[in-house]
Amino acid sequence: MIDTARLVLRIQTDDDLDWFVEHMNTPAVMRHLGGPRPREAIAAGMARNAESFARTGAGFWTIVLRGSGERIGKCGLGAITTEQAPSALREIGWSLAEPFWGRGYAGEAARAVLRHGFATLGHPTIFSQTSESNRASTRMMARLGFTRRADLDYVDPAYPAIDNPTTLYSLDRDWLDLAP
Repeated sequence: MIDTARLVLRIQTDDDLDWFVEHMNTPAVMRHLGGPRPREAIAAGMARNAESFARTGAGFWTIVLRGSGERIGKCGLGAITTEQAPSALREIGWSLAEPFWGRGYAGEAARAVLRHGFATLGHPTIFSQTSESNRASTRMMARLGFTRRADLDYVDPAYPAIDNPTTLYSLDRDWLDLAP
């Protein structure tokens, strides 16, 4: 588990599946993530996530509000596995259910996951990726201190033209010395 002032990030459980299908698999939340997916694909992703935690100690946590325990989204670290992407990059990602947008929860969760990735897991660099069409994520990356890495951009055929190219950003371990 990872704790912040307002949030608890915990390992995903099978009990999260129905909530993810209902609250995270919406056209608004999935707009820049390839669109809503079948329940079976979400379950398979959760199984891969559990395997990642077992193998590497990293994956995507379910974000819950401290106190109420209400689920609000997910945030974590994973490998960029798309064939077109540069290899061996560890990325951070986040997404929140729509009612929780604009409250600073994604940034709070991301900062905690970055600290974990750098301080606990020892990653020298963490990447993030999005597309120019996803302005909210691009702004979040700037607020977190990520540097644009146009040299690593790639076209992902799994995404529509509006979400291509995939744009990459990086953040180095020295961020720990500067982070709030």
